Amino acid sequence: MKYYLGVDLGGTNIAAGVVDENHTIVAKESIPTNAGRPAEEIVQDIFTVSKRVAQKANVAMESFTSWGIGMPSYVNPKTHLLVHANNFGWINFPIFDFLKKHTDMPIYIENDANCATLGETLAGAARNYNNAIMLTLGTGVGGGIILSKRIFSGYDLMGAELGHTKLVYNGILCTCGQKGCLESYCSATALIRQAKEALKDDSSSLMWELCDKDLKNIDGKVVVDASKRGDNVAKKLVDQYIDYLSCGLSTFVTIFRPEVIILGGGLADAGEVLFEPLNKRLYENTFAASVIGIPKIVKAQLGNDAGIIGAALLEKYAEKR
Repeated sequence: MKYYLGVDLGGTNIAAGVVDENHTIVAKESIPTNAGRPAEEIVQDIFTVSKRVAQKANVAMESFTSWGIGMPSYVNPKTHLLVHANNFGWINFPIFDFLKKHTDMPIYIENDANCATLGETLAGAARNYNNAIMLTLGTGVGGGIILSKRIFSGYDLMGAELGHTKLVYNGILCTCGQKGCLESYCSATALIRQAKEALKDDSSSLMWELCDKDLKNIDGKVVVDASKRGDNVAKKLVDQYIDYLSCGLSTFVTIFRPEVIILGGGLADAGEVLFEPLNKRLYENTFAASVIGIPKIVKAQLGNDAGIIGAALLEKYAEKR
């Protein structure tokens, strides 16, 4: 049995796993990221948690043929620098130079959303498909594209930023500096913003009770729960959110024609109040849907494990960065 080593570097935790040939995690370890520290310390901890999980799985570090790492950025293939990991304040960061101080293994680095999408395609919600698109609906909107079981990110390997495709011309300012990005309308942050704006004009909404009359307590779950309980304001917000999301997804379907669309992140936990109308609205909004159909939208299955699995198997399914 061959084993693969994968790391998911997040703003909160550094998670590592040993994955077998069946795409199953046989051991996991994690340590806090403490993202404000010097880069040398974080890279040291990436190696430390990797050694720790290898020991837990009883696999010698020397037996791994590569080290796969998912990071919240891309590596520029021309400069080999990590472009922009804003959680860490790393811009054009020489990540390989730091990592190679700890190992002679080939190193594969990939955007964390791409790793999660690959993981779900190999072992999760899309394991029976070869072509998939995934969106993670959280603080922002991450995304990934899998074509023929391989990550697609453009000729320079830095594309597929699905959350930053344009949804509304000259629309709401996004954290990326552009206006009208899908993320500005379809993230949990966007739904929270929309809820707070709506509550300024309505003092009777159930959302006030669910947030203990403090707008600071508004989150996506408050909006969804109020909608499920029949609150009209919340229902309108969820309906509007589904409109936005279905329009964004329809563009991806028209361009890529995936076999399945995977939704992850906190808002995907809304269940059928989201998925049933979203599948219907996607059909209504997509080119030639009545003739050629649309892919089904499904919920991600692996949670944080998806990123570990995808990172570990970059050796097999991604180009070396």
